[in-house]
Amino acid sequence: MNHSKITLGGGCFWCLDAAFRRVDGVLNVVSGFSGGHLPNPTYELVVNGRTGHAEVVDIEYDKDVLSLDGILDVFFKIHDPTTVDRQGNDVGHHYRSIILYRNGEERKVIEDHIDGLSKSGRFVSPIVTEVVEFHGFHPAEEYHQDYFRRNPRNTYCRLVISPKVEKVPVSMRK
Repeated sequence: MNHSKITLGGGCFWCLDAAFRRVDGVLNVVSGFSGGHLPNPTYELVVNGRTGHAEVVDIEYDKDVLSLDGILDVFFKIHDPTTVDRQGNDVGHHYRSIILYRNGEERKVIEDHIDGLSKSGRFVSPIVTEVVEFHGFHPAEEYHQDYFRRNPRNTYCRLVISPKVEKVPVSMRK
């Protein structure tokens, strides 16, 4: 297998976690925090805006099955990259749209993908997704991991996460 990782934030990490766990070629998804300044942040500190971190998922994938462009296709399908510091009713800097690249090749693929989306007219407003260099990832507390599967009756899961999961293209599902 040809393993790689990418770290993405697009609102609540529970949504991204649930969606990407269903994508063929994704080997592992961990919810956590990245893009901030405090070492070892906790969920409480992040959501209170004290750390600069975004809620993200760290995705390990098999490049022989799934390309970075494929991951980006799903990412831009399941969240709104045109809103600053929010996704629907989830508001705050920790809910920003962000992609953290690990090398120059990834950065080029990401920037080209965003440029193509911008030119396509798919989004009425400009894409505001931050594209920044990866400097570390901090896993969230255990109760955040695979939250959707473990809490299927939760109202947030039914009303917010389920519709995002349904946006994963059938051709890409496990």
